[in-house]
Amino acid sequence: MMMQNQQEKRAETRELLDQFYSIEFLIKETGEVYQFKLRDISTQGLGILVREDSRVLQSLKVGDTLAVQYNPPRSSDAASILETRIRHIANKEQGAPDGHFVIGLEVISSQTGAKETDL
Repeated sequence: MMMQNQQEKRAETRELLDQFYSIEFLIKETGEVYQFKLRDISTQGLGILVREDSRVLQSLKVGDTLAVQYNPPRSSDAASILETRIRHIANKEQGAPDGHFVIGLEVISSQTGAKETDL
């Protein structure tokens, strides 16, 4: 049963990666908007690569949920706002490339009626 759940999660991850290229989100406390390329981080699913000196690391914690704008590869296609949880933040010792952190993401649900400007 657990293997089936992992396979289902992988299929969902693959589908999201085929549909979206990058993500964008607002840190409400600072008013800063960040944009990152969406990545397939092996068996762990979706993630982003963040430089170790990025200020965004000061604002994100494991378990945080954000309204994240998922941007498609073509700008003519519509973006989607999806509620997303920070699953993990991995440093070099945990497998991230030198000078970076890998932030694992989990899509929780879509925000019905959300528009691109609702970031």
